[in-house]
Amino acid sequence: MQRVFVFDAYGTLFDVHAAIARHRAEAGPEADRFSEIWRAKQLEYTWTLTLAGRYADFWTLTERALDFAFARLPQVPKSLKPTLLDAYLRLDAFADAHLVLRELKSGGHPTGILSNGAPQMLASAVKSAEMGGLLDAVLSVDAIRMYKPRREVYALVTEHFKVAPAEIIFVSSNRWDIMGAAACGFQTAWINRAKAPQEYDPAAHSMLADLKSLIAVEIAS
Repeated sequence: MQRVFVFDAYGTLFDVHAAIARHRAEAGPEADRFSEIWRAKQLEYTWTLTLAGRYADFWTLTERALDFAFARLPQVPKSLKPTLLDAYLRLDAFADAHLVLRELKSGGHPTGILSNGAPQMLASAVKSAEMGGLLDAVLSVDAIRMYKPRREVYALVTEHFKVAPAEIIFVSSNRWDIMGAAACGFQTAWINRAKAPQEYDPAAHSMLADLKSLIAVEIAS
């Protein structure tokens, strides 16, 4: 069987800062900082709730994180809230995302998404980006009501595709996500667009500058 390629969605296939980028002028000079706070709190809420044995879906956490960002930076007009939430449902795909998915599919590889995103969020993003025909599965943590990097989340992939962990290539821009997948026995590829410093075990993954580099690695292997 061909190896299965599974991608994180937010930050890996879809640009989480695209919502602010579309409305930078209205957001003002604090736009980038605002977007960073929004993203950081969104992730923090997933971790803290899971550690506490609680759950709220990712759309709820996305809105809560946005409210925090508005409170933290009140100079950004709160009237933008519905506009930004709507934009988050239709985030831009990174420029190389379609290319990579098409190349993998043409090579006979099953492909999928494993995401913290709520099902309706993922359906909207995939539809907006016209990726539906390039994916064999879109898996959400909502099925088990806990977030990455819990082992139970990554088990959704092996259960769905009926393969051993070593047959999975898990691709994410989030280093903590790569750590979680590697701990479950997946092969991993960290998409380090931001040139972030190494964390965790550097031997546990391939580090790539962008998604299209994944094709060169696949051909070489």
